[in-house]
Amino acid sequence: MIPSTLVALLAVTLGAFFFIPGYRTIGDIPSGFPILRLEIFAGFSLAQISPYLISAISLALLGAIDSLLTSVVADNMTKTKHNPDKELVGQGIGNSIAALFGGIPGAGATIRTVVNINSGGKTKLSGMVAGVILLFVLLALGPLASQIPAAVLAGILVTVGIGVMDYKGLRHIRQLPVSEVVVMFLVLGLTVFVGLIEAVGIGMVLAAILFMKKISDVVEDRTQSAPLRNFSREMPWVDEGNIIERMGDQVYIKHLDGPLFFGFASRFQEMVTKLPEIKVVVMRMEKVPYVDQSGLYAMEDAVIDLQEQGIKVVFTNLHGQPKDMFERFNLIPGLIEKAFCFENFSDCSKWLEGYLKNEIANSH
Repeated sequence: MIPSTLVALLAVTLGAFFFIPGYRTIGDIPSGFPILRLEIFAGFSLAQISPYLISAISLALLGAIDSLLTSVVADNMTKTKHNPDKELVGQGIGNSIAALFGGIPGAGATIRTVVNINSGGKTKLSGMVAGVILLFVLLALGPLASQIPAAVLAGILVTVGIGVMDYKGLRHIRQLPVSEVVVMFLVLGLTVFVGLIEAVGIGMVLAAILFMKKISDVVEDRTQSAPLRNFSREMPWVDEGNIIERMGDQVYIKHLDGPLFFGFASRFQEMVTKLPEIKVVVMRMEKVPYVDQSGLYAMEDAVIDLQEQGIKVVFTNLHGQPKDMFERFNLIPGLIEKAFCFENFSDCSKWLEGYLKNEIANSH
């Protein structure tokens, strides 16, 4: 399959070249290999770089955030899991080498990544091929590439930009707290009219303040907020008795302990891929005081994946703000019927006994 963006690029470029004289191009592209500049070591002095330290730190933070954001977008599109340490170390090595040739610092590019994935490139090899092709253009095809119309690149960027918009989040904007919506539009306005660095910095500070306020409200309401645990086969809670010994090969009981928020989403997704061959997953929610939008989406994706594997998902002790969020975003009863949201684990264990007996009888 030939990518539509490549077809558009070639077709419009050829049409403009032959039929639209004097059209606006993207500008001159330098040809040849850049010169290695080792004099930066010979003439190095701290006084030369000290005026630029603040800008360098800002660019480093922005580049790291941009690369990790791009990695998350790629993970969602390819259903994979990136290694943030490798991403940032690789970015640092690349920027360090580029500096020796007079290059400017770069980071992960969401738009290019989305175009790559939509065109069928979903492995590390696709990124390497893209780099080799760019090098080939730089060394041999600079004069030809400089004839590309600026309009066709603008059109491709607009199309891809529309494609990466979070329509799911926009559809639910009325259900979100007003404070979160205000922060989102404030960051959007700062990005467009001020700068990306300022928008990211202010957005992170405001999001942290809002999160601390929500958690403090939870504590005031006397709701427990214990640290999140690693995904594994947890030790049974007191009221579970010997249910793991009797049904452990058929039932997985997930002890959710603490708020479900953006920092929890990635680890929650890992649970789906590590489950054994089971028939029922029980989500114990009594120690979950708060769920934000990303945590809810992570739960939604996990439930869908489990159901696609033929695994029954039930909830116990869903209450307060998490219950309101699940119902507002139609996770209940959209994905999980209310009949499978038990008031306590005792009711759930009684249902489990009957359900598993029926499953065993039907299998025979």
